[in-house]
Amino acid sequence: MSTSGDGFLRDIWYFAVPSSALKPGEVMAKTLLGEPVVLARQADGKPYALRDICPHRGIPLSDGRMVGDEVECCYHGWRFNCEGTCTLIPSITTEQDFDSTRIKVRNYPLIERHGGLWIFMGRPDAKNTTAGLPAPGLPEIPDFADKPNISVSMDFPCHIDHAVIGLMDPAHGPYVHKSIFWRDEKSMHDKAKDFGPSPFGFAMKRHPPSKNAAAYKILGGGIFTEIRFRLPGVRVEHIEAGRYHLCNLTCVTPIGPMQTEVHHMVYWTMPWLTPLKPLLVPFVKRFLGQDRDVVVKQQRGLAFNPQLMLINDSDIQAKWYFRLKKSYDAWRKDGGDFDNPVRDTVLRWRS
Repeated sequence: MSTSGDGFLRDIWYFAVPSSALKPGEVMAKTLLGEPVVLARQADGKPYALRDICPHRGIPLSDGRMVGDEVECCYHGWRFNCEGTCTLIPSITTEQDFDSTRIKVRNYPLIERHGGLWIFMGRPDAKNTTAGLPAPGLPEIPDFADKPNISVSMDFPCHIDHAVIGLMDPAHGPYVHKSIFWRDEKSMHDKAKDFGPSPFGFAMKRHPPSKNAAAYKILGGGIFTEIRFRLPGVRVEHIEAGRYHLCNLTCVTPIGPMQTEVHHMVYWTMPWLTPLKPLLVPFVKRFLGQDRDVVVKQQRGLAFNPQLMLINDSDIQAKWYFRLKKSYDAWRKDGGDFDNPVRDTVLRWRS
């Protein structure tokens, strides 16, 4: 199975950290899906990830340092290369016949793309490898989206499921995101959007943005947007404004059962937006912070384990998310073709 009792999908790629968070010659401690991970970057810029526990005496490897391109444990100087192989045990004498390379720590496949580090989180009882595994790869985003113009990360004190369905919720905007740049209760009106399946997820098909979404107007005229969601918790919004493009990439990553990180990156080709970056960054932080604040409030009610009521059509995307997770479980267990439960349809709601 690709999930366990924590409800986290396994055998899939997660966004770990923005690329800018890890410099050459540095190590970083990170907990992902409840597992201790140490991220390291070699002198040539290549990153890698290992289980953050030294097999000798259990101290975190992240408390050590980089020596050359290897991680050195701060306790006894054991060193591990990018594959997790122990290359040196200083306490062994020249007379002692001991092959340190027999000792290994778990290595996590790591890819750097779109200005972030993506980590493959396999099952805890299995070796983390993508060899022969038909797992979904990284999300497809436009070619221009290499290095983000804006990158914001924020902690959400909730399970990943509540963070994901909260961020994809189409009806909360007028109540949660109160702003002169966004819609409010007075501007609410009927919406009808075309949806359909996409790789390991679903898409709101290309359409003009809603008239009461004032934030889009800064991009000019002739605007079209497409929004795609894919497991485990990745949302891509591609906006076209004439010959210019803007992309919002949102990645939701579980740290533990009740701690989730949301990473939001914005990429654009509009030259006039770059001077506005000092104004746009606080807006992005405020917008994401409003989603976080409502999740904090939600936890007070969820503490009593209520039965949740999801309604059509505004909550269909949340229902799809849970069905997609179930289909992913079945696919990883039984093999064959992935059964995407989403079908072409029109969803209607007011916002």
